[in-house]
Amino acid sequence: MSFDRPYGLAKAMILSDLLLFADGEALVLDKPAGLPVDTPKRGGDSIEQRLDELRCGFKRLPTPMHRLDQDTSGCLLFARHPSARAKYQQAFESGSVQKVYLALVAGEIAEEEGLIDLPLGKKSSAEAGWRMIGDPGGKPARTAWKRIGSREGRTLVEFRPLTGRTHQIRVHAREGLGAGIFGDRVYGVPGGPMLLHASRLIVPRGSKPPIDVTAPLPEHWGEWASLAAADAP
Repeated sequence: MSFDRPYGLAKAMILSDLLLFADGEALVLDKPAGLPVDTPKRGGDSIEQRLDELRCGFKRLPTPMHRLDQDTSGCLLFARHPSARAKYQQAFESGSVQKVYLALVAGEIAEEEGLIDLPLGKKSSAEAGWRMIGDPGGKPARTAWKRIGSREGRTLVEFRPLTGRTHQIRVHAREGLGAGIFGDRVYGVPGGPMLLHASRLIVPRGSKPPIDVTAPLPEHWGEWASLAAADAP
């Protein structure tokens, strides 16, 4: 079953209104920017606190199978029962799940496409807290990218992470491309919402047809949404 995505703030609607896909073993939510998956230590709204809105007739609460940063919008997969959870966990661990992100970065990138191969490590300090950085001794991290279009000192980029490290795309955009993401207060260009969106998710399911869903860019992306739609397969 597929759903048309309504626009609007998560607080103003039930999360089930944001579903992109649902069947007996899985859900895919178009997560709004600003809503964390896990409840923050300081408290506040989260998907974890609102899982009851995603029961969709099931007794069990669904389980998120991966994470998106609080300010990242787009496709988020849930398993509806333990056997589905085990299957999807194996798919993520084997690298067979395909994730596609769109980001608006600073600068006009001349190259058409490439592969960022930059290991990542965690750096902590009392003043700034922690962040991920490029580190030759860190965990392997690889991201394929493609330029969608550039104008007025900005470039829309498609990122396809081949590994699943914390903040991978955000760090690879800054350190691999030399172009931070707009709205990224830690690694990119502060100010406004973070323009990073999990636009497509493809999940193999053995003998069943794969889940293949696309989340359109939120309205606040403006004219970049039309450019992304024109490039979509």
